[in-house]
Amino acid sequence: MFPRNKRLNYLYWIITGILSILFIYLLVKSFPFYSIFFSFLWKLSIPFLIAILIAYLLYPVIKKIHSYNIHKGLAILFIYVLFFGGIAYLIYRVYPVIVLQVRDLANNFPKMTEMYEGMVLNVYEYTSFLPETVHDKMDQLIYRLENSLDNVLTKLVGGFTRIFDMVLVITVIPVLVFYFIKDYDRMKAYFKQFLPNKYCEPLSKMVHAIDANLGSYIRGQLLICLIITIITLFTFKLLHMEYALLLAIILGITNLIPYFGPIIGAIPAVAIAATSSGTLVIFVLIAVFAIQTIEGNLLSPYIVGKSIAIHPVAIILAILVGSQLFGIIGLILAVPILTILKVIIKHIWDFRLNH
Repeated sequence: MFPRNKRLNYLYWIITGILSILFIYLLVKSFPFYSIFFSFLWKLSIPFLIAILIAYLLYPVIKKIHSYNIHKGLAILFIYVLFFGGIAYLIYRVYPVIVLQVRDLANNFPKMTEMYEGMVLNVYEYTSFLPETVHDKMDQLIYRLENSLDNVLTKLVGGFTRIFDMVLVITVIPVLVFYFIKDYDRMKAYFKQFLPNKYCEPLSKMVHAIDANLGSYIRGQLLICLIITIITLFTFKLLHMEYALLLAIILGITNLIPYFGPIIGAIPAVAIAATSSGTLVIFVLIAVFAIQTIEGNLLSPYIVGKSIAIHPVAIILAILVGSQLFGIIGLILAVPILTILKVIIKHIWDFRLNH
């Protein structure tokens, strides 16, 4: 058994964590009038957050190049041009195709809905022995699903066609990334001067631990996301799937979500395959299963490894909480945030025990 003091400490941190989650949940759900203020802050911080993430991902590469006695300015320029040049080329090649596919899918959505309604009537015939309340629940579920998909497609079309409204943000991000990378050491020293000396070393260890746990995970997951997208695109092209690029991107992005991601990403592909033939649905399911098998047994162990030592139950709980609080963003960010919280709590715990 744990000593009494340790049990009290564990109980303290558990209660603190539960109360913090409840406070955040109540703040989000019970005070809608804060939404305008938070929306303004969110829009203002988006370019800074994106720039910080990009700088965080690129800085180790630049540091590695600089270690080969290459001037830091040249290393920054090389990686900067390579990264943003590659992004610009991808946008130039991929963006018009995505816009066309999203618009076409939105236009064909009513026809797909009619086809699925026919399928539902067939299901009703095969399930006529079930109580009427079950059919009512099925109707409500299908109606909500249709409305949700319609809203998502409408937002996607609007978002892609309003891309030029984001020109300021898009042009600001590369500038911010350049200065974050260039002045990294200077900014680090600037913020460090505000910390009391006794906290400098523990905080430095904590930041390095977060980077060791999280940095390789994020870079690895993004690389796997890209590989999965490319493999899925070629596979769907071979199967003559409609909207292959759009579906491949969805599968790649949802692959960032542990456990549930492949299932969420496969649903749109299966739904669209069902509009063609049952045989295509089977091939799509086999393809998705094969791709996820490759990802789970080959890509993840070699690219990501075991950089995050968190129990699967804790990960699933974090994903469920994240989805309830922040939707799809919460699903994607649940594991990185859980990793950061784990490292912070561990280091605070060690600091309290040693002092």
